[in-house]
Amino acid sequence: MTDQTRTALIAGGAGGMGAVIAARLSADGYAVALADLESERLTAGMEEVQAAGGAALAVPLDMRKVASCALAVEQTLAWRGRLDVIVNAAGVWREGAAGTMTEEDWDIVLDVNLKGAFFLIQAAIPHLENGASIVNIASDAGLVGNNGASIYCASKGGLVLLTKALALELAPRRIRVNAVCPGDVATPMIEFQAERYGGGDPDGYKAKLLSNYPQQEAARFIRPQEIARMVAYLCEPDAAPITGAALSIDFGVTAGY
Repeated sequence: MTDQTRTALIAGGAGGMGAVIAARLSADGYAVALADLESERLTAGMEEVQAAGGAALAVPLDMRKVASCALAVEQTLAWRGRLDVIVNAAGVWREGAAGTMTEEDWDIVLDVNLKGAFFLIQAAIPHLENGASIVNIASDAGLVGNNGASIYCASKGGLVLLTKALALELAPRRIRVNAVCPGDVATPMIEFQAERYGGGDPDGYKAKLLSNYPQQEAARFIRPQEIARMVAYLCEPDAAPITGAALSIDFGVTAGY
């Protein structure tokens, strides 16, 4: 590794899409700081990247706390001395009729999915290199309403518009900001949803999700590697014209809205 190695800070890097994105960026030659709640899984993620020959750092991060977001940026800079990419891949899901939602549901979803993303970016802005890239993992639920997921939609819709506003603000510094808006991805989150909200029938829950896909019997969940490929492209200089975009990766689920 040299001082010219581009450095990426990945929130939610211990698992799911974040871990796959970290592996992809590392394979592309980035040094990756995996930021997530402190756990054995975070350490294991760092060690997996290192075992594959990459430069990796485990950074404890609680997206609900502004000070933790600032500290994650500081630790990444202390490690590499530069910061070129921010990926906000941390996220939580809650669903149910609006009348059943609690203040706790609202706080955790908005804090992790939107507040934390903003304050991580805010802490990074003064240190981002010319040509840096910020990628926010939003959702199809940030583009169209999902019945029974009002709080999640509020968080991801906010993240999409935050992306667009920051893209305009940071464009004079040649810092690009984009959102990737996946449909249902085959990660532990979809399993959590099915177990918690499937009414004892997780397979039926997942089948209902797939029934919304225009591919019908051929429908499948998106692979996290497919998301990682798009994120990696958005981080590259070849993607220079792309900023302020909300890019759907959803098998066309939102195409008819």
